[in-house]
Formats: sequence, C-alpha cells, structure tokens
Amino acid sequence: MILRLALVGIIFCLSEAFYLPGLAPQTYCETNVENCKKDIPIYVNRLNSLETVIPYEYDKFDLCQDTSEEHAPVENLGQVVFGERIKKSPIMLEFKKNVECASICIKTYKKDDKDSSKKLNFMRKSIELNYNQHWIIDNMPATWCYIVEDGSTYCSRGFPLGCFVDAKGKQKDSCVMSSKYSEKSTFYFFNHVDIHVRYHPGSGEEWGKTIPTGGRIISAKIVPKSIKFDNNASGKQMCTDQLPMGVKAGKIDTDDLKIRYTYSVVWEEDRNTKWSSRWDYILESMPHTNIQWFSIMNSLVIVLFLSGMVAMIMLRTLHKDIARYNQIDNSEEAQEEFGWKLVHGDAFRPPRKGMLLAILNGSGVQIFFMTLITLVFACLGFLSPANRGALMTCSLVLYVCLGTPAGYVSARLYKTFGGEKWKSNVILTSFLCPGIVFAIFFILNLVLWIEGSSAAIPFTTLLALLALWFGISVPLTFVGAYFGFKKRPIEHPVRTNQIPRQIPDQTIYTKPIPGIVMGGVLPFGCIFIQLFFILNSIWSAQTYYMFGFLFLVFTILIITCSEATILLCYFHLCAEDYHWWWRSFLTSGFTAVYFFIYCIHYYVSKLELVGAASTLLYFGYMTIVVFLFFMLTGTIGFFACFWFVTKIYSVVKVD
Repeated sequence: MILRLALVGIIFCLSEAFYLPGLAPQTYCETNVENCKKDIPIYVNRLNSLETVIPYEYDKFDLCQDTSEEHAPVENLGQVVFGERIKKSPIMLEFKKNVECASICIKTYKKDDKDSSKKLNFMRKSIELNYNQHWIIDNMPATWCYIVEDGSTYCSRGFPLGCFVDAKGKQKDSCVMSSKYSEKSTFYFFNHVDIHVRYHPGSGEEWGKTIPTGGRIISAKIVPKSIKFDNNASGKQMCTDQLPMGVKAGKIDTDDLKIRYTYSVVWEEDRNTKWSSRWDYILESMPHTNIQWFSIMNSLVIVLFLSGMVAMIMLRTLHKDIARYNQIDNSEEAQEEFGWKLVHGDAFRPPRKGMLLAILNGSGVQIFFMTLITLVFACLGFLSPANRGALMTCSLVLYVCLGTPAGYVSARLYKTFGGEKWKSNVILTSFLCPGIVFAIFFILNLVLWIEGSSAAIPFTTLLALLALWFGISVPLTFVGAYFGFKKRPIEHPVRTNQIPRQIPDQTIYTKPIPGIVMGGVLPFGCIFIQLFFILNSIWSAQTYYMFGFLFLVFTILIITCSEATILLCYFHLCAEDYHWWWRSFLTSGFTAVYFFIYCIHYYVSKLELVGAASTLLYFGYMTIVVFLFFMLTGTIGFFACFWFVTKIYSVVKVD
C-alpha cells in the first residue's frame, strides 16, 4: 500500500510542477501601456566559483555599478541564508530594441597607485579562480551555453569574468570559447557581452489581457568576449577589434590601463517555446533523467529484497514462534524454550541515557515532518527554481513551527523510560540539537565574515534567526512537552522483571557494533545516487528540480530504514540480547556515517577547492547536514523497531 501511494505521488510530482502557482508572467511591449512594460532591468547576483565556496557580492568587484536610485528586490530569509545579494545592474533593456556595442563604463588602473593595484589584483585573482557573474533577466538566469566534451550543449547559470593562461600555457576552462586566448601569464578580461534574448509573441486576446501585441521572455543567453581597448574607437568600432583584452601578471607596466565594458543585444522571436516551459533548456542540460530512473529501480530492488525478508520473518518464523509459545501450558516447558520470548521480562527495560535518546528522537521527529512537508510543497511547485530562496525559507519556518511535536515526543518517551527530571528534558530538547547546529553554523559564519564573503549572514539576520528560535520554537517545544508529560506513559504489553536477565555470549554477527555497521548499508545503497545530484546542486552550481524523484527516494529511505532495523532487531532478540533501544536508533542512524564518507569521496573526486577556508566551509556545512540526517534516519529506525517489539510481545501469552 505504501509503495502504491508513493508511485501515485511520484506521478503527480513529475507533472512538470516547476513553477510557483500564482507567479504571473510579465508581458513586455514596445511602448509603456497598462499591464505591459517596455523597460527590462537586468539584476546581478553574487559571484561564485567552483574552485572556492566563498562567494562575493557584485560590489566587491571592480565592475560597472548602477548609480540610479532604484532599489534592488528585497531578499527573503532563504536568500539571505544562502548568501544571495541581488542588485540592479547599469544595463536596461528595451523590448525588441537591438543594441550594437553600447558602452557601459570605463575602468582605469593607474601605475603605482595602491588602490588601483588592489582592485586589479583582486580581479585577476578572481579570474584565476574562475569566478562567474550571475545576471537575472525577467526572473530568469542569464545562461552561458557551450559545447562539452561529449558534444552536447551545457547551459551554465552564469558566465566567467575572464580566462587565465598560466606560465606553462595551460588554459582555464573559461578559455574554451576561443583559440585567441593563448598568451602565457595573461589574464583576459571578458569586457563585452552579447545578450541574445528570445521572446514568445502574442496578443492581448491570447493572454486574456487588454494590451496591445507584446511578448514574454523565454530565454536570455550570454556570450562573453574579450575585446582590446581602443581610445580612438567609438560606436560600433569599439567592438570590431579582433585582439583580446589581455592583462599581464604582475604590476601595471603602462601609465594607465583602461578596460572598457560594452554590450550588444539581439532580440529573436520564438513561437515554438511557451513561457511555461522556458526553464526546460536549462534543466535539460542537467544530468540525465535516465540515471534517476536507474537509481529508483536500484532502490526498489533493495526494498523488495528487504520486504521479502521481513515478510518471511513475520509470516513464517514469527507466526510459528507465536503459535508454539501460545500452545505451551506448563511453565517447565516454557523454560525449555529459547529465543525472543525468553527476554520478554527485559525487552522493555528502560535504556541507559534514556533522556538523551528521548531528546534525539524528539528532534528527529521535528526534522522528519519538516522534510516531509517541504518535499510535498516542492512537488506541488511552490519551491521551484523560479522562486529563489523558497526552499530554505520553507525549511526554516517549518522547523521553527514544529517544535511542539519535538517536545511532545521527547517528553512522552522520557516519561515512559521512567525519567523524572522533566525540566532538564524540556530544556535540552529545546537547545541541545539546535544549539549544536547553530554553534557550527556560527563558526562557519565567522570564517565567511573574515573572508568578506557575501555568504556571511548579517548580524541583524542572525538576531532574527535567534528570535525565531527563542521566541517561537522554544515556547512551542515547551507546549509540546507539557502535553507529553500530562499524558500517561506508554503501556508495554509485558511487565519488566526487577532483576535483569544475563545476556549469553554473542557471535560476531549478533554483537552490537557489527549489527549497527551492517544496518546502514542498505538504506545508503538506496539513496547514494540521489545524493550525487543533491551535492552537485549545492557545490557545483547546478539546478536541482527533480523533487518527484526525491520524494520517492525519501519514501524508499523510510521503508528501508524501518525494515533493516526490524530485521536486525529480531535477530538480536532471538539471540536473547534485549538491548534494542539504542541499537535501533544507531542501526539506521549509521547511514549518516556512510553519507559522510561519501561526502569525503565527493570532495576528493569531484571538487577542486582552493584554500583551507573553502575546505573548512565544505566539511563544516556537510557536518551539519550529516548530523540532521543522523537524527532523521535514527528516529525512523527507532519508532519502526518500537512498533515491531510492541507488536510481537502483545500477541504472545505470558504467565
């Protein structure tokens, strides 16, 4: 039944729900009229590089700045946390108006001037590190499309500042667009861009608006070029020089080094592409969907294997065990039995460190529902790529508002374990796990502050996050804990003996550590391909949009963690080892350890980060993700095992 519901969900989610419902398209006309604009502003986002995870604001670079009084769009909480800083550029497009070689500004670097040297060195260092500009036109990323090794076209959301050829003649990846960038120890500034804008024409009657014939933008592609500066050139002649704008490494060797920034615009009509599918050309250049289906099929095979094993235990072994136990009439025969029934008097003995286990499960429930609801919203299209920062904003708001389930579950479990320090429980539930995450996050933010990165969260935003935590999440956790402690403890189907039963010597397969290590293998096998795409979207600047696949993989992860934990729990109980509380949490939670090992593999094999700060930031942020994933998977395994143990001991007769 669960698999059937999951398949229905994936079919629903994959129905091209990429756009935020209610996000109205903007129509442009050649003259300003009601409901139809002529001017199209270009916005600039932060600049980032795949060689370093430290992004910078547009103002940090010595590029042409906007001097108008028009303000940039207001960023939401998710954009601020992600470090996006959107500003208005000095370029303003007009609908269907072609522009040929228009000047934006001229940057001058004087010899023996410290300020000029500092700005120029920063630009050259940024070019060497492959920093990319990110422009936004009509809420669409301006893309740079080029041919990759396999002959296909890849469209990147951004274009490089320039390209660098080192002393050995080795070119950076951004130099592939032209063979003229070949001089050694030279930085080539991409000081000219050709902007190709495609639009879908239509009439007011077609779009249901009382406007004249206009158009809607469906793509904006950038072709960056390097053109040598000529003092005597003007108009179209500024862009006709075939020599590139190369700047040698070292000090400025001329009195005045000048770089002129120019742009051209070409409008193209496209009646075949609709506005609703304008993201397709970007998404289609991302990793192939066939790999996703292979991942799903791989995961389903593992789920079917585990389901078969669990079904065999439930329907055959357990059924026979229960029938045999219930047929025993005298206690002498009962003493001769062995296996999981013999530990019925100890199966529900409270675990050591019960408060910590209750707190981790309370926080895990909070993360579980946050993840589930976020994925549902994403599948419905509310968290599409067109709505920047919505994913992080939704996750943060949900996490804050789900403090009540965390407090309730933690308090109820702690009371079931016989705990009496309810004040310590509710305080630790409110502050322990969020505090660990915030402490790591704050340290990483200090590193970004020191580096002057745009990803550094402003102090006021940190105060806002703390206000959400202390002002909303903590009170809701207290409310949940109040109702949890008011409820009676969870009743167990059997009584617990006063004296603990001695556990016999265990084989290597039934010892705790081997079981925990084996328990995380199968859940990780179901998700590792999906992890590759998620890490690509975070660290390789690729767009992640396949939330339907992610929803199905999340469902498979829940099933796999539950079944693997139940399976190993049954084997341990049969070996008369009744310490299953912590083991159930750690068995499925150990999937996070494999996740972290995969993060190390991804760092070594896929990334080429430069500098200790970038490495620290990568492993710092991934530590936060792995810690949250540990609580999520551990909680799933714990409650699955809790249900299983309660179920099997409730159907046997115990004297």
